[in-house]
Amino acid sequence: MHLFRLDASILPAMSTSAEIADRAEAEWAAAHPDGTVTRRHLGATPLPADAWALATTAGSTSEAERTPAQRDALALAAELAAELQDADAAILAVPLYNFGVSQHFKTWVDLVIAGAGPATPVLKGTRTVVATTLGGGYGPGTPREGWDHSTPYLRRVVGGIWQADLTLIKCELTLAATTPGMEGLRDLAEQQRTQALDAARDAGRVLAGV
Repeated sequence: MHLFRLDASILPAMSTSAEIADRAEAEWAAAHPDGTVTRRHLGATPLPADAWALATTAGSTSEAERTPAQRDALALAAELAAELQDADAAILAVPLYNFGVSQHFKTWVDLVIAGAGPATPVLKGTRTVVATTLGGGYGPGTPREGWDHSTPYLRRVVGGIWQADLTLIKCELTLAATTPGMEGLRDLAEQQRTQALDAARDAGRVLAGV
């Protein structure tokens, strides 16, 4: 069995999305001790910002006229798409930044689409856990209700376009423990964290086919 794991936090040492993903991965690994894992950490090792444009323009350029940079970008796009298509299960840990997905995660998505094609369901039927974290609160009745432009995008791309068998785990208020003015939300934040970790444990077992 083979697992694909992607992380997108820019703060790996204190990432709640990684903590949630770790819990799911631990359950998968316990069920598949001989399994293999392919890892990408977009926060620690970002993809080239110009790779998507180069891969896209290469698609409308004849092979003979492509630049070395365009060829490299096409190869990278194909590699990223293959990593998903070859996976038996997947875990994506994706924090919200500035009310949406980060530019380095969006670059990854765009390159996968460039490598596989815009309508190719690279995760079709693949059990996939998406762990998404939000520093504040975005639920009904909150001041920023409707400002979460990340979660709908994740559902649309991973579950819709890529047709994954998707479980999405969402944890809000992750900045309450360290942000002045959020002290009154810390108990609620800890409840959310506990619930997310419990959900990750259960999702990891489903991911593993247990």
